Amino acid sequence: MAAKVRIGIIGTGAIARGAHMANYAKLDDVEIVAVCDADEKAMNAAAEQYGVPKRYADYRDIAADPDIDAVSVCTPNFMHKDPTVACLRAGKHVLVEKPIAMNAAEGAEMVRAAEESGRVLAVGLHFRYDPSVEALRRFRDEGGFGDVYYSRVHILRRRGIPGWGCFGDKARQGGGAMVDIGVHYLYIALYVMGFPKPVSAAGAIWDRFGSKPPGVAPWGVWDHENFTVEDYAAAFVRFEGGMAMSIEASFAANIEGCSNVWIMGDRGGAQLEPLKIYREEFGMLTDSTPGWMPKNDCHASEIRDFVAAARGEGAAGVTGAEGLAVTRIIDAVYRSAELGREVAVETAEP
Repeated sequence: MAAKVRIGIIGTGAIARGAHMANYAKLDDVEIVAVCDADEKAMNAAAEQYGVPKRYADYRDIAADPDIDAVSVCTPNFMHKDPTVACLRAGKHVLVEKPIAMNAAEGAEMVRAAEESGRVLAVGLHFRYDPSVEALRRFRDEGGFGDVYYSRVHILRRRGIPGWGCFGDKARQGGGAMVDIGVHYLYIALYVMGFPKPVSAAGAIWDRFGSKPPGVAPWGVWDHENFTVEDYAAAFVRFEGGMAMSIEASFAANIEGCSNVWIMGDRGGAQLEPLKIYREEFGMLTDSTPGWMPKNDCHASEIRDFVAAARGEGAAGVTGAEGLAVTRIIDAVYRSAELGREVAVETAEP
């Protein structure tokens, strides 16, 4: 590899410019050498903002460019798999935005391509680097929870249907609230729990706001006539060894908005926001809150670790296999909602 890790960017929307390119630009050992987007205006704006010399309209040109070592894939969900697989097979490391793909079948193909090429595949689930998430994982690793048996996950917007992009289009997104925001907190719970093996899922989804003309729309006016995803999803997931999890995610609901993860064990329990640990000790029930917590830019940490992994100097934060595990559960939730019954979570090796 050259003295600097040479980066290509596929997709030049807000997440590419504000999270990926902005943080690559902060690193002395990195150079952004190419951007790619079918939207020429967006591509040119990103290239000019960060002084990027090469501009491509086709991701295959990024894959074929010998001057690129690693790639960020920041496209809509339906365009995650093909650019990722092409770049991996061309010998490039890839950081793909969440979710890993439209579905687990696509995700498995991406993981296989990484294994066969020997290149890094990382997934942009940046909350992995939140100091509170890291604290809960350490608490688990040191036995603070004891035997973890249940987690509860909420990420609920009262009114938060995005009025831009393709968030309401199932053909391009794969799903709605569960895919777009539920994926983050589902990952957090799995990470803290130690990634237990899922067995089954029972899910239900609703569309009670998205397909109606927008009323109060603080996130912008959406296209209700072409809204084909859920605005509320709920699920119950069972794991090997008796663990279970409930998860709810909404773009819109008549409820106070909240986001939190609760983990319960026989020695201790915890919630994420605000971080609090619940225990029985010294003959009483105690609630512990941190007196001080470090600050961290989660996106910056994600980019830093990906670059180090591309150099062979560390591990990527969220692996392709972990991203695939999350999507397998989401697939089962949607399949259960469609069939109206509990279904098995398919976990065959990619």
